[in-house]
Amino acid sequence: MDTVDCIVIGAGVIGLAVARELARRGNETLVLERGNHIGSGTSSRNSGVIHAGIYYPTGSLKARLCVRGKELLYEHCRANDIPHRQVGKLLVATTPSQLGKLEAIARQAKLNNVTDLIPLSSAEAHKLEPEARCAAAYLSPSTGIVDVHELMMSLHANLEHHGGAVLTNAHFVKATPHDDGLDVVVRDTEETTAAESVVRCKTLVNCAGLDSVAVAHQIKTLSAAHIPKAFLAKGTYFKLAGTRNPFSRLVYPMPNEAGLGIHVTLDLNGAAKFGPDVEWVDELNFLPDESRAHSFYRAIREYWPNLPDGTLVPDYAGIRPKIVGPGEPAADFLLQFPATHGVAGLVNLHGIESPGVTSSLAIANLVADEMHNG
Repeated sequence: MDTVDCIVIGAGVIGLAVARELARRGNETLVLERGNHIGSGTSSRNSGVIHAGIYYPTGSLKARLCVRGKELLYEHCRANDIPHRQVGKLLVATTPSQLGKLEAIARQAKLNNVTDLIPLSSAEAHKLEPEARCAAAYLSPSTGIVDVHELMMSLHANLEHHGGAVLTNAHFVKATPHDDGLDVVVRDTEETTAAESVVRCKTLVNCAGLDSVAVAHQIKTLSAAHIPKAFLAKGTYFKLAGTRNPFSRLVYPMPNEAGLGIHVTLDLNGAAKFGPDVEWVDELNFLPDESRAHSFYRAIREYWPNLPDGTLVPDYAGIRPKIVGPGEPAADFLLQFPATHGVAGLVNLHGIESPGVTSSLAIANLVADEMHNG
């Protein structure tokens, strides 16, 4: 039987960050990725935003890990020449009735140690972004954008530099805990005979994203009481085509119950895209839905009234790995360690949606710290 110190399930940005950190601390680390290349799931289908940490409840993992992760991510990008830009964003109240909500968000940001927000009047916001209409706004200078693919390539390379490896086309089948570790059954998805092998590890980290709940159900002796229910929230993105992008910063409306609203984000070439919206679905379907364009035009024109007809083109769609359903308050990241669920050597990461990319390096440090101390 092959043995390693650590196995990480999932080679998205979270799995790669966790594996890299474990390897940096001297652990022989193997990442199991069901797909044929890294980052083919949620990590390849998001906004690529480096979030400031503004919105999240005081003391939550999202608040703590986003604020710390932002610092670590900017440092990592600078040190490894990863394409990124600290472009800033405007958080806008489009009507006077939203001013109270805008101020509440600004107060929450201070509680989260986000201290760089700059209040703007309607005229001041208009001077920065002439096409943006609002009653008032806040400027977040520390918000940015990053090439997530290049980030994942960097994490992968750094993992390998420290002796770790990613095994693609490797489907996690099940894990059985023993006194001296966990036996992990892996199926090679390229083998027509569905060949399986067993690898023993001291630490198993479930970073499977959309499949994290399904993976947890295949870990023997893990009580179902510690496994959340999975929900899927699809988000479609539209790109701007046939007209000039008037924005030099990100523009975000007031958040809604399941996300941060249909906002303007930029890519590193300065092109604009809009989204994501929220569509609760029962199965994975990554095709963008052109029929949602009408609701996009309506939402975007609340802060960009001059958006021309016919300029929104379906771009791509992503799916958030939610652990709460429609109408429920947003859930925090769920990081479960042995002290919680009682299975030695096991870490489950559930509900790692936005701000997951921003928080990735901070999540990795927390996982490595907990397992070292445990």
